[in-house]
Amino acid sequence: MLEQVQKGFVSIVRTLKGEGKITESNIRDAMRRIRRVLLEADVNYKVVKDFIQCTQEKAIGATVTKSLSPGQVIVKIINDELTDLLGKKNYQLKTAPVPPTVILLVGLQGCGKTTFAAKLANHLLKKNHTPVLVSVDVYRPAAVTQLEILGKQIDVPVFSDKSKVLKRVKESINFARQNHRDTVIIDTAGRLHIDEQMMKELLDIKKSVKPQNILFVADGMTGQDAVNAATTFNEKLDFDGIVLTKMDSDARGGAALSIVKVTGKPIIFVGTGEKIENVEVFHPDRIANRILGMGDVVTLVEKVQASVDAEEAVRLESKLRKKKFTLEDYLSQIKHVKKMGPLEDVLELIPGFAKLKMKNITVDDRELIRSESIIQSMTKEERINPLILNGSRRRRIAKGSGTRTSDVNRLLNQYWQVVKLTRQMGKMRISKNLSALRMGF
Repeated sequence: MLEQVQKGFVSIVRTLKGEGKITESNIRDAMRRIRRVLLEADVNYKVVKDFIQCTQEKAIGATVTKSLSPGQVIVKIINDELTDLLGKKNYQLKTAPVPPTVILLVGLQGCGKTTFAAKLANHLLKKNHTPVLVSVDVYRPAAVTQLEILGKQIDVPVFSDKSKVLKRVKESINFARQNHRDTVIIDTAGRLHIDEQMMKELLDIKKSVKPQNILFVADGMTGQDAVNAATTFNEKLDFDGIVLTKMDSDARGGAALSIVKVTGKPIIFVGTGEKIENVEVFHPDRIANRILGMGDVVTLVEKVQASVDAEEAVRLESKLRKKKFTLEDYLSQIKHVKKMGPLEDVLELIPGFAKLKMKNITVDDRELIRSESIIQSMTKEERINPLILNGSRRRRIAKGSGTRTSDVNRLLNQYWQVVKLTRQMGKMRISKNLSALRMGF
């Protein structure tokens, strides 16, 4: 996400942190480089001008404390200004006093509204809500069918009938009440361009059902075109928030860094992949940290919590303490990591990983798939007791998994390293407890 912008800012931050003394000259040099990075990312030029002016004024007037180096002070100012540019804090969806809460999705054709409708429903399911989906796109062939297919994947009902747009919306709300569903997500029709007929239809829906949330869905790859479309939609509809889709692509980031300042409306969600679970709540402070190469530990923890079952975690901790961590457990952990999304995206959340990317150090998701295949080619006895894996068994496993013997050896070496590390951690815990006992605790 925002890879081009991140690469530019990480380089600037590294230079600033190396400065022993901050002067007006090197501040201006840093601002020139930041201006170039933002303009190359297709950020609105007025937004860039304001950002540079505010950052430069604060940097020149900054007071350096004893606990921070001059470079760290300037980096913090840039971080604060980036957070402000992205919207200061995350926005929570409004809920209706009496269910169902109605969420209206609007935007141009091809921006990803239908897919996001299912992603949003899946996100709400995890928050213990009971959504229902409805498509009022009566113009695009198979629009309803597409939503029904997505709804089946996550076991969410999709309301559908042959009524006209306004009646269908009202009937979907009645359906939600009758079936005790607390949220209605309305997927509206898009157009290749903004026209009066489309806007009138959306305004009629807004007046008819008074949705608690109107979300403008924009294609993050379209840069300033997305910002321009958002401005027009906001003038006509006064929407509540923005969803940026396709942010996992090679999008330069201009839309994300411009759209909040231009429209005055917050970004609420970002799409980070094609799968239904690939959607994130937008946190401006966390994204600012990612852009500056500082990682995003909070989001990483949330991803781990979402992919790892609490009971499974307790069971695994018990096995580690008893030194009974087997290859079956190792396979289970590989599957949990895969659930968290592409490995590079996960590692990007770790502070410092951006610097490794600049050195062209990459990670390969195929390594996880290869490891999974190797373990699945073992017998149950071999998974429980890896010590019996001699040369002939390793050759058989390599042949069965479509890999080489060297791949099997590498996987086993990685496994034994994990086992060794967990034993060391266990000894540290034991010695710490013994020290506490000696001290009388």
